[in-house]
Order: sequence, then structure tokens, then C-alpha cells
Amino acid sequence: MGGCARAAALVLLASAIGAPAREGIEVPPPSVASSLVSADQVEHAAAQQYAQLLSQAAAKHALAPPGHPQLVRLRAIADRIVPHTYEWNPRARDWQWEVNLIGSNQINAFCMPGGKIAFFTGILEKLKLTDDEVAMVMGHEMTHALREHARAQMGKDTATRGAIEIGSALLGLGNLSRAALGYGGQLLSLRFGREDETEADLIGLELGARAGYDPHAAVTLWQKMASASSGGSTPEFLSTHPARETRIRDIEANIPKVEGLYARAEKPAKRYPPAGGND
Repeated sequence: MGGCARAAALVLLASAIGAPAREGIEVPPPSVASSLVSADQVEHAAAQQYAQLLSQAAAKHALAPPGHPQLVRLRAIADRIVPHTYEWNPRARDWQWEVNLIGSNQINAFCMPGGKIAFFTGILEKLKLTDDEVAMVMGHEMTHALREHARAQMGKDTATRGAIEIGSALLGLGNLSRAALGYGGQLLSLRFGREDETEADLIGLELGARAGYDPHAAVTLWQKMASASSGGSTPEFLSTHPARETRIRDIEANIPKVEGLYARAEKPAKRYPPAGGND
């Protein structure tokens, strides 16, 4: 059963038992593969890798200082979105969320397990993202962490190593701990599947809408991404993403589900200029 069909089945089931249908995006439960790896271990590995990345960026004078206008902007947007993440993952309430800006021409952004977020200046400057578009990128990347897509991928990889290793790990003999820590250097390069990316698009849409950012910006965001890749070179942000043929159509089909949330949401009191504007 496809993702849309499963979502529809959940809504029908809720109606059948008298439970009110949830307003917003409906998605299937998270992958059971994530249960094969400890969330604590994955988040610890991510925190280590994130700290190393920031240290390397600082050594190259590429880490934006706290007062950088675009970093202030990113953190303000994140502050509005984060409170809406808790419904999607209770652990998010206890995460030490971080947002940083790295000087690089790459069109890229990510959120590692545990809420470790980084944007590269290239995605802001080359695409001239509005606040609403930044929120859509951020919500998309947050979703990967909230839905534990990296942890699930690691669980799938662990499963292929055989029942003996899995059994030993579940008995506390340490195999999964070593595996999780060993993945630290790979968390930034994990490739998510099409279902994960679609889920990130749609939940990100809702997160942004609840935080007061226009969900229609998701369409203009991906239009800008398409333009950026039309010259023959694929932006880093898209290198691990599926083909975009149906992406905008899927987003447009789901915008009506979050328009009411956006209409009732408190809108940002301050708007920030795009990078390269009046910084």
C-alpha cells in the first residue's frame, strides 16, 4: 500500500471508531527499522559529528558569528517552528536544538538527529530565499530528524549484518553501540528514500504553516531549486533527493490540508530580508 493510501486508511479508521480526524498532514507510522538502533546512540553520534563540522568551519573562518544577520534570521525562524515539532517526536522537547550558518557556496542545509541544524550560505544567497521559503527548507530537514529517518536507515543497514550481530546487540553486547558511533561520520551523507523525502516535504509543510509561514512557499522553493539545477549541475541539497517530476504536484495537492492551520497561526512580527538584500 502506498503512502497516500495508508494515510487515507488511517483517516477512515479514525472516522469509523469515532475519533476526530487530525487536521493537517497524515502519514504512516515511522519505520520499525529505527528500533534496531538506540536513539540515544544515534543522537550522540550526530552531536559529535556536528561539533566536529562546526570546529572545522570555525578553523576556516567559515562559521557565522552569533550576530550575523542571516544567522539571527535562521534562529528566529527555528524558534517559531521548534514548538510544533513535539507532536511528531516527544524526544524533540528535550533536544538541545542548535542552528548554525556555514560559509559555503553549496546549496545545502540539514538537520541531524537531536536537532542539530546547519544552513550553508549558498542556499540563502543563490536562491534568495524568503522567510517562508527558509521555513519550508527548515521544516523539511527537521522532519528527517523528527521521523528518525537516519536512525531507520542505520537500522536497515544493521539488519543486513545478520541475526547473530543483532541478537548480540539487543542483549547489550555493544555491537549496535559501536555501529551507531561508527555512523557518526556518515550521518551527513546518508541518502534517504523517496518515501522519506515525500514525508519530509509534507510534514515540513505543516510545521511551517503552524509556525505562521505560507505553505505556498514550498512551491516557489522547489521552482527555485529546479532553476538552480537547470544549468547541468545538481545542487548539493538535491543530490540525495528524488527526481522532482511529481514533487511540486504532491505539495500543491497537500497545501489545502494546512491552509486552515496557516490562516489561524500567529504570523511573524518581523520579516527578514533575503541574503544579499539589506543585510
